[in-house]
Amino acid sequence: MTVRSGWLVNRDSPGGGQTRADTRLVPVGTWTPQGELTSRGGVVPGGNPFALTAAGAMQCTIGTGRALISGSSVQGAYPVAVTEPETLTIADGDAQYPRKDSVLLRVDDSAYDGSDQSTAALVVARGTPSATPEAPAASGTAEKLYEITVPAGTSAGTGGIDWATAVSDRRRTTVSLGGIQAGGWSLNYGGAYPGQYRDNNRGLERWDGESWRSVAERHYVAVRKTDAYNLAANRYTPVRWSSVDARTDASMWTPTNPTRLVAPVGGLYTVYAQQTWPGGAEQARVTVTKNAGVGEWHMSFVARSNGGQGHATALPLVLQAGDFIEVNVYSATALDNVPGRYSYATLRWEGPA
Repeated sequence: MTVRSGWLVNRDSPGGGQTRADTRLVPVGTWTPQGELTSRGGVVPGGNPFALTAAGAMQCTIGTGRALISGSSVQGAYPVAVTEPETLTIADGDAQYPRKDSVLLRVDDSAYDGSDQSTAALVVARGTPSATPEAPAASGTAEKLYEITVPAGTSAGTGGIDWATAVSDRRRTTVSLGGIQAGGWSLNYGGAYPGQYRDNNRGLERWDGESWRSVAERHYVAVRKTDAYNLAANRYTPVRWSSVDARTDASMWTPTNPTRLVAPVGGLYTVYAQQTWPGGAEQARVTVTKNAGVGEWHMSFVARSNGGQGHATALPLVLQAGDFIEVNVYSATALDNVPGRYSYATLRWEGPA
């Protein structure tokens, strides 16, 4: 028996119950919660659990691994282990349409599902042939490991499945309570409780009760202007930004105050400003002001532009929470229809002052 489950059958049930080896092999303990009495199912990370390899034209092998199969709040979760590789056979393709099959790690428990059996197994759930096929979902007490695309007419006689391109990895991960959730196939899920951590395949994030936030404190906004604008001669004009390219804090830029980039926390910031000048601009300047003129810093200067001339510059500033900066542009000559793409700015928090 290569697929073992803990806490599935009683000692006096036909076929016997959980052995000591089963208990040592399967994952035990309290796992990542999804509710008061439910746990997040998934693969236990470590090595390459349940690795799929080709075993023939229409056969594949699923390697060893451990997993937790989540049930309802009244039945609990089933710890499972595959202790030796298992070979699965994929049915021949439909004559007309492709289909997608799902490789599932499934638990049947007659006490809850009426299946008349209590076993754990690796199974292939065959999809429905269609011009736009969809793989069967992992319903009930099952975890999806892979999806396999089976083209129309595929069989051993036609060369079988192209294992290099037909397999989509659908393994998600789960860890014990308090552990850092590994990345896995999909990151499209909410946290279970404030303070939960996960690895997003690039770094650590913490669930704050509403969203995943980077553990490393970061505050930045990058804004651009998309609409053309006019400049009156000999007047400093704050740039009215149109949209954000990136933003960690919603308060750092809002359409209601389109000229302002706001510091959400106190500390040392770097302001980046880029301005390109069209032909005809003279004595062209870019300045940055804090809190509507309390402080002012010169960023760049172009004496006369023949078109496409400008600078990108950076400035360190110490700001308090709630302070805002504005980027201002000036030309000694009036300018019409300055392209919005000529202006760009960012505000980035570097750390406490």
